[in-house]
Amino acid sequence: MNTVTASRYAGLEGRLVIVTGGGSGIGASFVRAFSEQGARVVFLDRQAEASRALVESIVTAGLPAPLFGECDLTDTPALRAALAEVERACGPASVLVNNAAVDQRQDFLSVTEESFDWMMAVNFRHAYFASQAVVPQMRSLGGGSIVNMSSIAWMNGGPDMQAYSAAKAAMVGFTNSLARQVGPDRIRVNAIAPGMVITPRQRELWYQDERLIAEGRSRQCIPDGIEPEDIARLALFLASDDSRMITKQCFMVNGGSR
Repeated sequence: MNTVTASRYAGLEGRLVIVTGGGSGIGASFVRAFSEQGARVVFLDRQAEASRALVESIVTAGLPAPLFGECDLTDTPALRAALAEVERACGPASVLVNNAAVDQRQDFLSVTEESFDWMMAVNFRHAYFASQAVVPQMRSLGGGSIVNMSSIAWMNGGPDMQAYSAAKAAMVGFTNSLARQVGPDRIRVNAIAPGMVITPRQRELWYQDERLIAEGRSRQCIPDGIEPEDIARLALFLASDDSRMITKQCFMVNGGSR
């Protein structure tokens, strides 16, 4: 695999970036990547131990310390309160990355109303209400960037992923509509749909068999594994001034998979 040289976006330095679900996986890569750019990063997650370990590792690397707020993102009043506290303590946000998600597999015939509602809450609803809270802040700044995490799952039609796929398709519809709504305020709204990213959780739950990973990569044009950092690099670009005229788009980072 070729060595990747990360781009530097000077405009991100000092800007307030909020990441939901930033304690592990791709979310942790967002937190680290924005910290490396000198941004002021706040991330919300309910995984306290993993989140505090992430903060410690970033500080140990000599980077600005991100702020961690423990929050159950499926609790909308708690989410609103946490975002209001962030604004009081840190000022208005320039960037919001709606990342939190759980790609739980569910037996379709066994899904209950409660489990369906939980999947919608953890994979989509928080993005709606986090954006609702942050858009006025971005308007006060004269612009901003919202990055919503979708997935290629809804395009490919993975089995036992009906609720997850529906939520991730909804994320794209939400992105398109909100981009139209807030574009006059110079707020950009885009989505990222990652391909097969093997995080520790993915490997533990779904990809214990290396043959499954090899099979997935065989469908890519580029044979290398897609890393969380690959997703984070795109988020940096979409958050930066370099993408000032890019909005209402869903970008696939999937190595050209079919």
